Amino acid sequence: MTVDVEPWVLLSIGLAFVFLRLYARWRHVGLRNFQPDDYLMLVFALGFATDVTLAYTVGAFFLGLTNSYMTDAQRATLSPDSVEYYDRQSGSKIQVAGWSVYVFNLWAVKAAFAVFFSRLTSGLDRMRMRIYIAYGLLAVTYLFVALGLLLSCRPMHRFWQINPDPGPLCQPTNSPFYVFSVLISDIVTDLYLISIPLPLLLRAKIPLRKKLVLIGLFCGSFVVIAAGIARGVAILTAGPDGAVSGSHWACRETFVAAIVGNLPASQPLFRSWANKVRTLSSSYPTGDPSHRLTSVDGDQEGRGIPISHHTATAWASEEHIIDGQGSQQSSSQFAGDLNKIAVTREFIVHSHGN
Repeated sequence: MTVDVEPWVLLSIGLAFVFLRLYARWRHVGLRNFQPDDYLMLVFALGFATDVTLAYTVGAFFLGLTNSYMTDAQRATLSPDSVEYYDRQSGSKIQVAGWSVYVFNLWAVKAAFAVFFSRLTSGLDRMRMRIYIAYGLLAVTYLFVALGLLLSCRPMHRFWQINPDPGPLCQPTNSPFYVFSVLISDIVTDLYLISIPLPLLLRAKIPLRKKLVLIGLFCGSFVVIAAGIARGVAILTAGPDGAVSGSHWACRETFVAAIVGNLPASQPLFRSWANKVRTLSSSYPTGDPSHRLTSVDGDQEGRGIPISHHTATAWASEEHIIDGQGSQQSSSQFAGDLNKIAVTREFIVHSHGN
């Protein structure tokens, strides 16, 4: 039996991003101050592992066979006692489960984003309604898709019926309802979530490089949308390989969602690591004796980092982005002035003489 390593590699990398985010949160706020989006990512990690296991099983144990892509003659001549009949029924059952887990994973990431954005914009009263709409939209679309996956074919055993032909809606590998309801709902919800931070970023007067980095962090859902579209196209055009191809694309899209959903919360950790690397690289002797002033504000992330002055804003404050506990003052400043950004200055005192 040939083992397809791609889903397992994607799972390993995706879980690494999840646990990196959780490590960043634990390091900055402690386990007791975890927020709902952190716990959602833990649940997502379990769902991702389940999805990969199902994708592997349908190909490795049941040869990618389902009740789809069969002619009437093939259905009529296939013996119910044959191994192929069993494989097709089992593969179809896994497809139903796989679609359900896949949808749960995507909506878990969306919900985590919505919670994250609610903390990020906590000082902006005009954004509160948009966050509430996001919660409502996610709840409605998830119920529509999740229930539709199970109720679009009745009775349910027709999802794995071989003969007679159960009809297109009862073939879970390439069911039109499965493909289009998930794809359309996925795109609509992602676009709405992107619309929450994007206008604020576009209006902010910050350096172009910083703006592009932030836009990339918060608008990575466009990559998830592209992966979802690719998955839909693969399912509809792959023919008999649709089950395996669709399962692989589900893992790829979930992998992209894992990265996109965890990078914004992990970014300040990357920035602190980069600061430490720069501090270490600048600590080597250069022939001109100098003394670096370090932060004395007691911040655990500030030790060994050059003295910095930070303008408190929701976008620029590392603490606010990471722990979601920015002060009311910082929130008010952000609400009143979107143009403020963090400014970091490094002071080096050179000693001259003996």
